[in-house]
Amino acid sequence: MVRYNPTDIEPRWQAYWDKNQTYATPSLKDLPPGTKKRYVLDMFPYPSGDGLHVGHPEGYTATDIVSRFARACGECVLHPMGFDAFGLPAEEHAIKTGEHPRVQTQRNIDNFTRQLKLLGFSYDWDRVLATTDEQYFRWTQWIFTVLYDTWFDHDQQKGRPIAELSVPDEVSRQGEAAIEAYRDSKRLAYQDDALVNWCPKLGTVLANEEVVDGKSEVGGHPVKRIPLRQWMLRITDYAERLIDGLDELNWPSGIKKLQSDWIGRSTGAEVDFYLSTSADADVSTAPYEAFKRARSASGFPAKPGDDCLRVYTTRPDTLFGATYMVVAPEHPLIDKLVTPSQKDLVDAYREKASFKSDRERTDGDRAKTGVFTGTYAFNPADGRLIPVWVADYVLAGYGTGAIMAVPAHDIRDFEFAVEFDLPVIPVVDPPADHDQRDEILAGKACFAAEGLAINSGEFDGRTTDDVKSSLTATLNEDGLAEQAINYKLRDWLFSRQRFWGEPFPILHEIDSEGNPTGIKRAVPDDQLPVTLPELEDFKPHGRPEPPLAKADDDWLIVELDGKRYRRETNTMPQWAGSCWYYLRYIDPNNADVFIDPELEKQWMPVDLYVGGAEHAVLHLLYSRFWHKVLFDRGHVSVPEPFGRLVNQGMILGEVEFSGYVDEAGKPITSKNVRKDAEGNRVTKDGNPVEPVSYSEDEVQKKGEGFILKSDPSIKVDSRAFKMSKSRGNVVNPDSVVNQYGADALRLYEMFMGPLEATKPWAMNGVGGVRSFLDRAWRMMVDDGAEELALIDAVVDTPCDEDQRRVLHQTIRKVTEDTQAMSFNTAIAKMMEFTNYFTKSETRPREAMESFLILLAPYAPHLCEELWSVLGHSGSITKEAWPKWDESALTESSVEIPVQVNGKVRGKISVAPDASQDEMKEAALAADSVKQAIADKNVVKAIVIPGRMVNLVVK
Repeated sequence: MVRYNPTDIEPRWQAYWDKNQTYATPSLKDLPPGTKKRYVLDMFPYPSGDGLHVGHPEGYTATDIVSRFARACGECVLHPMGFDAFGLPAEEHAIKTGEHPRVQTQRNIDNFTRQLKLLGFSYDWDRVLATTDEQYFRWTQWIFTVLYDTWFDHDQQKGRPIAELSVPDEVSRQGEAAIEAYRDSKRLAYQDDALVNWCPKLGTVLANEEVVDGKSEVGGHPVKRIPLRQWMLRITDYAERLIDGLDELNWPSGIKKLQSDWIGRSTGAEVDFYLSTSADADVSTAPYEAFKRARSASGFPAKPGDDCLRVYTTRPDTLFGATYMVVAPEHPLIDKLVTPSQKDLVDAYREKASFKSDRERTDGDRAKTGVFTGTYAFNPADGRLIPVWVADYVLAGYGTGAIMAVPAHDIRDFEFAVEFDLPVIPVVDPPADHDQRDEILAGKACFAAEGLAINSGEFDGRTTDDVKSSLTATLNEDGLAEQAINYKLRDWLFSRQRFWGEPFPILHEIDSEGNPTGIKRAVPDDQLPVTLPELEDFKPHGRPEPPLAKADDDWLIVELDGKRYRRETNTMPQWAGSCWYYLRYIDPNNADVFIDPELEKQWMPVDLYVGGAEHAVLHLLYSRFWHKVLFDRGHVSVPEPFGRLVNQGMILGEVEFSGYVDEAGKPITSKNVRKDAEGNRVTKDGNPVEPVSYSEDEVQKKGEGFILKSDPSIKVDSRAFKMSKSRGNVVNPDSVVNQYGADALRLYEMFMGPLEATKPWAMNGVGGVRSFLDRAWRMMVDDGAEELALIDAVVDTPCDEDQRRVLHQTIRKVTEDTQAMSFNTAIAKMMEFTNYFTKSETRPREAMESFLILLAPYAPHLCEELWSVLGHSGSITKEAWPKWDESALTESSVEIPVQVNGKVRGKISVAPDASQDEMKEAALAADSVKQAIADKNVVKAIVIPGRMVNLVVK
């Protein structure tokens, strides 16, 4: 018997596609004028040793459907795939085994490629790339040299070559080293002493997103904050451009908001607080008065100096309520601020804070901690001395790393003030009907909103906005404040102390003794790529030193133009290669330039980019930054890389069922369970209970929840978790394909629900979709025959009116839903089609062929096979997408029942849009109705258009 057998069909058609290069990207210049291009891109995967799980193919299937649909519609499609292959896991494996990271990485890439081909994705495999390919990271290094060679002109709001940077005469007179330092202070790629997340166990610096609760995301090792010389990218120069560019993007509003919030543009004021080491009531104010006079004469400086603390605030109107100051534990002036009597306490506090992540430090539910520095500052609003504290809820990376604390109007400051018994002075009057007005005015509650000024001297009674501008202007006249725009976005920390990454193409000049002179230069273009050296081992030092520093001098030392240089030994982070891979796909084998300008103009921007929302503020923001720099320097033709973005939802593991049993083993509903003082689960009476798990066979659905079959009074908790090895709920696509076929897996992932939704996996759901494919097979194939042949019901005669209507309704629905990426409803419509024609005595060839073309993007292997069975020699992928006939979508007539005194006496055929009079006239003319009426009179006619006619007679 020739039943539907994916294990036979799918490998055969995959081999056919490979042999015939079915999905190779055509050259646009060879196609007819006006041919539309469609660049459809997946966020490429990191090739882990675990291979794909069933969550990966969700987005890949969606883009594959779009690509196949676009080809059928006559568009020229670019649909590539590659691998984001640098990263810590491969290096950790190398450290444990001694095997070079490239070996394991290539093994993982081979496995991912096998799995992707197993699922029948229509990628152009001639364009595949990996970020670890030397001929790829050659151009990653080249782009870094572009960043190194660029400064941002704030007047023109664009990046310009460093050669066009005007160097002040006083700097030029100081010599080459001073000129180099000045240029470095403006470059988009520069080195600086940055506060970093250092993980001694991993031997590298980690980005904030790679640290969870003070531990490394990889391995769970302790992470400490230390200052370290690092490469930085000046992404903050592009903050305004990155925000403004969001307006023109067809992206989910939530993603745009995440990026906008991450950049964090705010307006306010920078204010300087003069420092004093004494808090005596009779302390001389002479130094402060002299400071104000000097400032009033010179104006607000670009840099504050070490005699004052500069803060950034969005609420300068609350300055009169600032009762203390807080600096971050990493503030550069901390050593000057701390008095000898407080030094040991502050040092111990700073050491403890260095092991906390930013997320942990800013957790609003965590108790506030801090230590007094021993130093005071003058509040510039009224000259009061206020204490300066160090506390970890202030971050060095936001604003200036110091804040003026206004506990009456900021909840974090209020909690800190309560904890340490510091003054709370309200300076904004809450509305008269505010629930806590009395407590707020008494300094016993916090009010963060705006209102009228109180306790603010001459500004009393004025609105918040008025006080903001007026007080800032007054302080500006004294040289103590200035209006400012601030961003949460920080410059991008861009170096890692690891082996498995792109080497920086930077050379540091050294003298005859091997000491650095401070002069740097980029590696010449014709000497790229800088490849990784051979090392005896890949183990980190355990010190903040890069492993590449262990390389032989043959690699480390370079002579150029009669000078000696030492190579940069840090490596780039994993993000580097993923910032621009979408460009290299367009021209992957070009050895002369990173992309041919004409090809870039033809294909960019990416028309559809699909991937997880977790990349909203990292990869997507970084890529946009790099692209804008390349745009400014004339290397690309469009200012944004990704026109449309779609985020697929997460596929969770199968639903898990759980509950509790008492000491006797009797099930208990979770609503009757609570935690005791020790955190143990107990009944309301205090008796201990045990958590239990239930299998799917032990429960049944009831309403929106589940109950126990054995005891329907017990509600069962149900929850689906993210797939992970630790929970043992990861589903390997290989096993699903072996059991049900690749087409069934593809179709199920699209049928689970809207693409953007989070959905739990259910293996029985795959079986249900496989049943649909079986029905589609039997609709055309005689599966009881010994040889593959069409069923007799498949005929060459045209569709009758009903068949034609169903066909064209299906074409329209599937077309519109595929265009809208509403794949689940398109599949549902194709299921309806199959159900209808399975019951039909004839299945016209025109309907079967059109149906297969509609289904082909979703289940390509099955459709190729059935297309062949229908007698076609070529691939179905070359067939044009069917068009619906508007006139065929509705019935030419509908059959309407006619009642006489409530009993059906006959039926009539009328047009779907027949009027009530036309329906009544047709009913009275029907023979069966005439006989039912006989000699009676029609006293009333009840007509429901398109539904029925009821004649009341006497």
